[in-house]
Amino acid sequence: MRLAALSLVVVAACSSGPPPGEGVLALTGATVVDVVSGRTVPDAVVLIRDGHVVSVGMRDVLPVPRGAREEPLDGRWIIPGLIDAHAHLQPWGVRASLQWGVTAVRDLHSGRPLAAALLAMPASAPRRYLAIAMLDGVPTTYPDAEPIADTSRIAPVLDSLVAAGASWVKVYTRVTPLLLESVMAASRPRRLPVAAHLGLTDAVTAARLGVTSIEHLSGVPEATSDGAALEAAHREGFFTGWTAFERAWIWADTTELGVIADALAGAGVILVPTLGLHDTFARLDDSSVYHRSDLGVVPDSARTNWDVAGMIARAGWTAGDFADFRAARPRQDWFIRRFVARGGRIATGTDASNQLLVPGAGVHLEMELLVGAGLSPLEALRAATVHGAELLGADSLGRIRSGAVADLVVLGADPLADIRGTRRIERVMLGGAWVPR
Repeated sequence: MRLAALSLVVVAACSSGPPPGEGVLALTGATVVDVVSGRTVPDAVVLIRDGHVVSVGMRDVLPVPRGAREEPLDGRWIIPGLIDAHAHLQPWGVRASLQWGVTAVRDLHSGRPLAAALLAMPASAPRRYLAIAMLDGVPTTYPDAEPIADTSRIAPVLDSLVAAGASWVKVYTRVTPLLLESVMAASRPRRLPVAAHLGLTDAVTAARLGVTSIEHLSGVPEATSDGAALEAAHREGFFTGWTAFERAWIWADTTELGVIADALAGAGVILVPTLGLHDTFARLDDSSVYHRSDLGVVPDSARTNWDVAGMIARAGWTAGDFADFRAARPRQDWFIRRFVARGGRIATGTDASNQLLVPGAGVHLEMELLVGAGLSPLEALRAATVHGAELLGADSLGRIRSGAVADLVVLGADPLADIRGTRRIERVMLGGAWVPR
């Protein structure tokens, strides 16, 4: 780092051309959180040019080059832009995401018309990685899913989705192991990673077949000795399967869960647990859930479409079900701790904009719930940054280093001391440009 600083000084002294800092933005005085190493860079200088980070270092080592535009950020903290690794983004949620520091989103089913609109958004929107439409067995859970009744349909469906702009494949609950194996075989030559919301396939089988990520902790109870009963519930219907899946956590044997956690960590699959979804659905009988401050950005049209009361009625959920969902949460948290302790990677996902799940704000809720599950603030930050970037296959995102994209969040509090500090957002940068507040 000192050699880099010296070279800047030499260039400044010897060059008769433009100042070496022309076109450079220098952010000075903040503490930069290096989420990869876990260290901080106090009194830092972050040099940015053409939408990318040029250099990062302490001010006494890395001088601000002559001609650079300096912006003092003394007393602040800088973290990488946050990543929502599981969303169903609506147009109204684009600005909300950016305001909460979310600069990249993996959308895992928005349907073809909405996906086209998301892909057509300007560069001032979060970076988008889309699956377009999920693949599901027959009958599909959602009418706009792609049905794959047999293996012969898989390749043409994938080609159609790629032509529409898909960079991911998502499989849903009615995909059997046989269908998933064929999806994986068709995805590999197309270089398409696969995200899995499992039901009829268990998590260990899915990891063995090569899925990149497992959503919602699905397929984990299904991999225990209770798997046959859960498969029957999933075949009966989505809500029957979901209810049985949540309840299964209560009685799942920890020895079995530990073996599953170890197997998934060893397979390298990334878990996107969406704890905010589990936590919210566990408290649908709690009036405070319906009055959270982050719901203020949700338009009336979205609230109407949510029809939470209608969803509860369709699911047949009662107070006893919600009590069971709450009882399942500690065991889910235990599983996450075990998985991470064995070297497994977690990425933050919100499932927004589904019922009561808010784009952008949900990433902060997810980090808080991960810390509540026993992870450190640094581990939670990694889930929302570097691990999300690894999931996306985008090594220029999720970290602050030379060559990285200048997606940054400026905070008014130390997130390593208290993860709730990530909510103290003062400014957001996307591709080297400040996002209007």
